[in-house]
Amino acid sequence: MLVLSRKKNESIVINNDIRIVVVEIRGDKVRLGVEAPREVPVHRHEVYEAIQRSNEASEATDSSVDN
Repeated sequence: MLVLSRKKNESIVINNDIRIVVVEIRGDKVRLGVEAPREVPVHRHEVYEAIQRSNEASEATDSSVDN
C-alpha cells in the first residue's frame, strides 16, 4: 500500500484521470473529493462490499433457477 501525506486542498492523481482531493479535515475525520470519469464506479468500501454481496446472492439465485 502506498501511503501519502496531504494537506487540505491538496490532491493525488491516479491513472491520469482520477483525482482525489482532501476537502476538509475535522478532528479524526477527513472529507475527500473524488473526480473520476462517469464510467468509473466510486463507492465507500462498505457500500462496495454490500454491492458485492448483493451480486453474489443474485448469481446464486440465478444459478439455482437454471438447474
